[in-house]
Amino acid sequence: MFVPHWLEIVSMISLLLGVVFAVWVACDVYRHRQPMAIMNFVWPITMLWAGPLGLYMYLSFGRAQTPHAMDGPSHSFSQRVAVGATHCGSGCTLGDLIAELFVVVVSVSVLGSHLLGTWTVDFVLAFVFGIVFQYFSIKPMRDLSFGQGLVAALKADTLSLIAWQVGMYGWMAVCFFVLFSEQTLAKSSPAFWFMMQIAMLAGFCVSYPVNAWLIKRGIKEAM
Repeated sequence: MFVPHWLEIVSMISLLLGVVFAVWVACDVYRHRQPMAIMNFVWPITMLWAGPLGLYMYLSFGRAQTPHAMDGPSHSFSQRVAVGATHCGSGCTLGDLIAELFVVVVSVSVLGSHLLGTWTVDFVLAFVFGIVFQYFSIKPMRDLSFGQGLVAALKADTLSLIAWQVGMYGWMAVCFFVLFSEQTLAKSSPAFWFMMQIAMLAGFCVSYPVNAWLIKRGIKEAM
């Protein structure tokens, strides 16, 4: 199935909104710095895939120096879980974005499949960036050494990262094997990146209950 013209238009609008919101939030966090420094990067990255939903979350309970800011007493458990999921997802988003651009330049195959090769690079980079993001939140919160911080980051985010990637891969599998194909849904198409936005939303939904469990068990810090 070819990508319909209307979907290309919707895709371009969604991508444009994501970029505009990311730029606006980046400027806003510069003026209203987050209590946790890594969140100054997490929120703009979240806008790239979450768009209007991400902006609503940021303005509702993510923006610093507001009644519902991250360090406010009215910040609910569900909101903390949502922020924890976006924190994990930002590392995944950055890793997946770099990976998708990398495989355009360097062809990677696994078991003779370019798609499996791409997903492998996606997972490796998403995992690395995700752990880095978690390290720079959990280390200062617990005042840990480098080694302790790295181990704590691995414990806190490994399951969450895997869940996020499973949700992302699940949606992209539907795109490639049911709705379109690797040929029709090319990376040069706005529709591909729109599908990636939806894939990140799927990753958020799958990782949300995992983050809730990790936080309840005290394995992961509430954001």
